[in-house]
Amino acid sequence: MSEKKIKVLIAKPGLDGHDRGAKIVARGLRDAGFEVVYTGLHQTPEEIVATAIQEDVDVIGVSSLAGAHMYLFPRIIELLGEQGADDIPVFGGGIIPEDDIPVLKKAGIREIFTPGTPVEATVNWIREHIAS
Repeated sequence: MSEKKIKVLIAKPGLDGHDRGAKIVARGLRDAGFEVVYTGLHQTPEEIVATAIQEDVDVIGVSSLAGAHMYLFPRIIELLGEQGADDIPVFGGGIIPEDDIPVLKKAGIREIFTPGTPVEATVNWIREHIAS
């Protein structure tokens, strides 16, 4: 029997229209053997959480380059809790100032990957922290 693949949702919340990095991460995760669902651009936190639950994902990755991460990322955590899905870990990436990272982690974001982080670092983090 083969192990169940880890299923990752990659999401672009808010009005951020730049998704090249998210697509690179999604492709890298797929190439590493994960099952990847990509939401596309301009997703609300509610849509992201609904998709995560519907797709029965193991982890959510959110990307923000537009500066709304301090609202959008914690809102996703809040909605997961309201839906009884707070067991789905969330990691983030994008243009995240260093000072915001501890605040986001305190809000429940498990890890933050900033620009220039090799995709392999995200792959390794998922393998180490997410049960398949």
